[in-house]
Amino acid sequence: MIQSANPQIRPRRSALYMPGANPRALDKARSLDADALILDLEDSVAPQAKEEAREAVCARVAQHAYGARETVIRVNGPGTAWFEADFTAACAAGPDAILIPKVERACTLFDIAIRLREAGAPGHTRIWAMIEMPGAILRIAEIAACTQDPATRLDCLVMGLNDLAKETRARFTPDRAGMLPWLQSALIAARAHGLDILDGVCNRLEDMAAFEAECRQGRDLGFDGKSLIHPAQIAPANAIFAPDRDEVAQARAILAAFALPENAGKGVIALDGRMVERLHADMAERVVAVVEAIDGRAKASTQSGS
Repeated sequence: MIQSANPQIRPRRSALYMPGANPRALDKARSLDADALILDLEDSVAPQAKEEAREAVCARVAQHAYGARETVIRVNGPGTAWFEADFTAACAAGPDAILIPKVERACTLFDIAIRLREAGAPGHTRIWAMIEMPGAILRIAEIAACTQDPATRLDCLVMGLNDLAKETRARFTPDRAGMLPWLQSALIAARAHGLDILDGVCNRLEDMAAFEAECRQGRDLGFDGKSLIHPAQIAPANAIFAPDRDEVAQARAILAAFALPENAGKGVIALDGRMVERLHADMAERVVAVVEAIDGRAKASTQSGS
């Protein structure tokens, strides 16, 4: 478990999809510096390889093969021929989270809550929800509100822009203008209910500048990190979604200023020629907590040797 000033904060700057049917990729993931690994049983796995992928992924997760990285199993969606076996096996393996595809209604997550209990999933296993269908955008507030019921274990939303583009016929443009309403609606809903949320993947593997631009856009919108499809995307995502040196220095200065005896109880103070409010101190606390969580994951990875 990653320790930080706020134990609920866990770095999720980079969440890399790994195809469950590719043993070499699953083994390579042990050496990658992604904050989270999404071990995929869904889109990247052909129907004839589903069972083999399930066994390979769940065996590695049960063996704690990925050290300090957050391990997430993406199962096939409810209603598919593979969901029941995927979900039962994932619960038994005990990952950090199970990612449910194509969540469109709150009732899906309440049903998942019942299944978690029936399957005896360990208490640390959380639920992530893919937001990738038009219905999910229309009902995003209801979906995010499920986290108010602890039984759902809902912890994170993941944008699925490829499916949304397919369903809406929207085109991918460099500024993602047509997708911004979806991104912002989901982000507001996540924040209203204390959820983390990850930006969707960038398909332009050969254009690192385009990828970095998407990361900066996602960061500026308020996303916690980005879902990735190639290991080369990890380092840029980790750098862009982490607080930079100046931001951290400023945060520490704000906290130090409010900690001075003469500022005790004050709602507003002057610092370096500008007015700083308590809300800025709250923001600064989160910046420092995120940095400590990132440092904690790095130390845990070093100690575990993975």
